Amino acid sequence: MIKEVVSSHMPVDEDLVIRKNRILPLKKEGKPKIFSIVTGTHGDELEGQYVCWRLNEILNANRDKLAGIVDIYPALNPLGVDTITRGIPMFDLDMNRIFPGDVNGSMAEYIAAGIVEDLSKSDFCVDIHASNIYLTEIPQVRISEDTAEVLVPYAKHLNVDFIWVHSAATVLESTLAHSLNSIGVPTLVVEMGVGMRITKKYGEQLIDGIFNLMSHLGIWKGEVKEVREPIISTDPDDILFINAPAAGIFLQEVPHWKRVKKGQIIGKIVHPLDGRVLSELPSKDDGILFTIREYPVVNEGSLIARILRRPEES
Repeated sequence: MIKEVVSSHMPVDEDLVIRKNRILPLKKEGKPKIFSIVTGTHGDELEGQYVCWRLNEILNANRDKLAGIVDIYPALNPLGVDTITRGIPMFDLDMNRIFPGDVNGSMAEYIAAGIVEDLSKSDFCVDIHASNIYLTEIPQVRISEDTAEVLVPYAKHLNVDFIWVHSAATVLESTLAHSLNSIGVPTLVVEMGVGMRITKKYGEQLIDGIFNLMSHLGIWKGEVKEVREPIISTDPDDILFINAPAAGIFLQEVPHWKRVKKGQIIGKIVHPLDGRVLSELPSKDDGILFTIREYPVVNEGSLIARILRRPEES
């Protein structure tokens, strides 16, 4: 059942409309829980599009196993998705920095407020993001330390490789996840893959986790697959950042999500014009490479990689 969430008239004599697909169980027993999947907040993040499609495909064929309502929001920023733009076109605005919005504000703020109002009826929400076009991320859940006690147990069901509990920053207070968690809707933020691409294996991994979580919440009665045990990081000192010391072309030498030793070269920056190797980039400690540069052109200071130290302790 396709439903309109919120809409706004635009100057070009068109309407900006946010839609969701509501999938109902065949049999209604009492007051069913509502499980929401949202994605497309950033128009260049497409990993969630595959997840929405697969979720629709599986649920439509197995509604008899559904014990609750599933709401699927594939594009919170449809203008961004249509134009391959990270933010909202015309406004040059990151949509995930204006929540919870304002019904009396600009068009973008009004749309954001309508989205929060609709999602406020949910019992649980999963907010799916990809990385940008520059970095590849392993499937992970990112949680503010303020909500970790509540959310980490749920995140363990999502079949991700890594749960990153980080310090709350001021900018996070204007995200959709923060707004929903603040009003009592438990919301997990998933990051995986790379911008402008679909990584099917990551999508399938998350789909297995979503059904596992829905089963845990009593919304899904069908079979579920066993999920992996994620590594959990709560200490900010365990996250090591490697940045480019020079501009050039980055050439990766260590596969993503592999163990590295202190001093091991994870890649190098080269100069195509004269053949020089400008810099070799060693790992700062033993750990696992969970973020790696995807787009090879780098400037001085560009983020190249993130490494999780002491994964055994985590």
